[in-house]
Amino acid sequence: MDVHELIAHRVRSLRQQLGLSLEALAERSGVSRSNISLIERGRSSPTAAVLDRLATALGVALASLFEPAPAQAAAEPSPLARVAEQPVWTDPASGYVRRNVSPPVRSALQLVDVIFPPGQRVALDSAGRESEIHQQVWMIDGQMEVTVGGNLWRLATGDCLAMRLDAPITYHNPGRKPARYLVALATLPSFPSRRT
Repeated sequence: MDVHELIAHRVRSLRQQLGLSLEALAERSGVSRSNISLIERGRSSPTAAVLDRLATALGVALASLFEPAPAQAAAEPSPLARVAEQPVWTDPASGYVRRNVSPPVRSALQLVDVIFPPGQRVALDSAGRESEIHQQVWMIDGQMEVTVGGNLWRLATGDCLAMRLDAPITYHNPGRKPARYLVALATLPSFPSRRT
């Protein structure tokens, strides 16, 4: 399946699971109703910033938008994700390439392989999710500057940065060659509050 079709099915499925109309999702995300409609029909090539706003409004990590919707998934998904079957997406604004490495099995952990072009920058809102999502960025090659909230972190090959997805994040490759890094995301279960 084409990656834009995959995103289309997943966004529509998550929106319907939450019982949101296009208008309600537009209001929550700050993405126009017409743009969401185009995305859900696979007729738009949204940027990372737009997908992040939708993911935040839907209460999931950005990586979740590249997973098959339950109706698309096999009855018993394989625990093995062959490289040829891993969804690959290129951000039309920056040219960064992300590969969802994780198999389609239900898991609290997701792995994403990213190749980020030199000189490019991507800013994500990454705030306001109801679920608690933790992320680690491990530099495989090159360098990146990652700003989390007001903190700037300079990462070199081998460095690893841990963060919660509860503040704006900016990724910038200040180098002259592509940077490659692995993103590991974990969603912690939300527990109902206890009344005493």
